[in-house]
Amino acid sequence: MTTTVEKNMTLVRTAYQLVESGKLDEAAQKLTENFIANVPGSPDPLHGREIWQHGTKMMKDAFPDLKITVQDMFGVDDKVTVLVHFRGTHQGAFQQFEATGRQVSYRSVEVYRFEGDQIAEEWVAPDIISLMQQISPTPAGH
Repeated sequence: MTTTVEKNMTLVRTAYQLVESGKLDEAAQKLTENFIANVPGSPDPLHGREIWQHGTKMMKDAFPDLKITVQDMFGVDDKVTVLVHFRGTHQGAFQQFEATGRQVSYRSVEVYRFEGDQIAEEWVAPDIISLMQQISPTPAGH
């Protein structure tokens, strides 16, 4: 018999696969309607599936070949923590940077809280500094 933690971990893997394959509407259905996103740079949590979908679409537009690799995952009670690695090619504008065609690679630590069989809340800590250094007009060290 699978435990709730195992089901939650499977749900996270499924959501990542849907994002990777560009099925953002399907991925959003894995979130509660009043989904809460705790993201760096925002002093207050963001609310709603639409917020998540907008941010994810921006990533997929900038990095259409985004590959998501789970390096480690563990869960306790209603939470799952993931060490995840993102790779892709910078083919569209991302924040202030136009497409560079460069390969990028960065990591994130992500925690998800579940309600029933949906993701209710996330805390994400992507290494955004590393990503920005890789797509800035003059890469660090030059």
